[in-house]
Amino acid sequence: MEGNGEGIPSTVDRVNVCQLVPMLTAFLYLNGLTPAGVDPVPMILWLSSLLYLWAINSSRLFRIMPIAKDTIYNSINDGAIVLDESYRLIEFNQASKAMLPNLNKSMFGNNFVKFWKEQTGEALPFKLVTDGIATQEIKLCSEGMERIYQVRITSLDQARNRKGLLLVFTDITEIKRLQEKLEQQAYNDELTKIYNRRAFIQQCEQDFEAARETGLPFTVLLMDIDYFKRVNDTYGHHVGDQLLVHVVKVCQTQLQEGHFFARYGGEEFVIALKGYKEAEGITIADRLRGAVEKAPLMTEAGNLSATLSIGVAEVKDWTEETLYQLLHKADTALYTAKEEGRNRVKVYVSSEGVVK
Repeated sequence: MEGNGEGIPSTVDRVNVCQLVPMLTAFLYLNGLTPAGVDPVPMILWLSSLLYLWAINSSRLFRIMPIAKDTIYNSINDGAIVLDESYRLIEFNQASKAMLPNLNKSMFGNNFVKFWKEQTGEALPFKLVTDGIATQEIKLCSEGMERIYQVRITSLDQARNRKGLLLVFTDITEIKRLQEKLEQQAYNDELTKIYNRRAFIQQCEQDFEAARETGLPFTVLLMDIDYFKRVNDTYGHHVGDQLLVHVVKVCQTQLQEGHFFARYGGEEFVIALKGYKEAEGITIADRLRGAVEKAPLMTEAGNLSATLSIGVAEVKDWTEETLYQLLHKADTALYTAKEEGRNRVKVYVSSEGVVK
């Protein structure tokens, strides 16, 4: 017997003893070494049973395992809740109490759907799937803070075809915040906080195709801050950045919901107007130009005036025109506005490139 290193027989040693006794007795019986007329089988079975009970009772295996399982269950960071086939609460771990503070053992046997409504004031935001595995995301306020959880619902088969459910709540708030931050960095201009060129093209292509399918008018405005390089050269790039932010804020006061506004590059901005005709685009462009002209940027060096040159173009032929062709037309109109003295709105009016 190997024991446990301290002179105490191990569980395996005890089981080996239990197996050895009936084997030795059978050997003696077959060789005629047992008393005549005595059947040793009942006595040996009785003795073996006592030895097995001794081996099991003296082992710590069945005392340690429940403690170990309970420790693991309550030490995980994910909230775990067990329901029976009638959605009654039958078990939960410590992490669940942080998520649902009123959860306690007195709730055992209560309907979980009803408990959730009492706890949060809202209906259960996910479906309790009774077959297979389902994963959903929910938002839950805990201690005055909104948290986002991924809920994994797993069906548990029990005896007599009765099924329960295991609900595992994983806090993914920080992951979601990081994801939103990365998306914002990918689609928003870091300086002005409006959409960047990538976001504009991606969204505008969808709006352009939707307008094509429905026959709605579609107009774009391409605008540029006049003499912006001169501002950078004279006052420095930090003042140039301030001017960009200032112009964006002034323009936002003149825009409405549905006016898709983005920084197109450098000191150039673009606005997509789905459902707006050329004449409406001209009105909006002139309003933007006037608002910026009347609102100088106040700096340490004094008030800094700014003006806009704006090109306007509307889709004229849905059968052939693309978004990039439309943007090129607006750019042509913008170039004309700058060539003719800046601080004005010019419109691309025909396929021959006439601008007025």
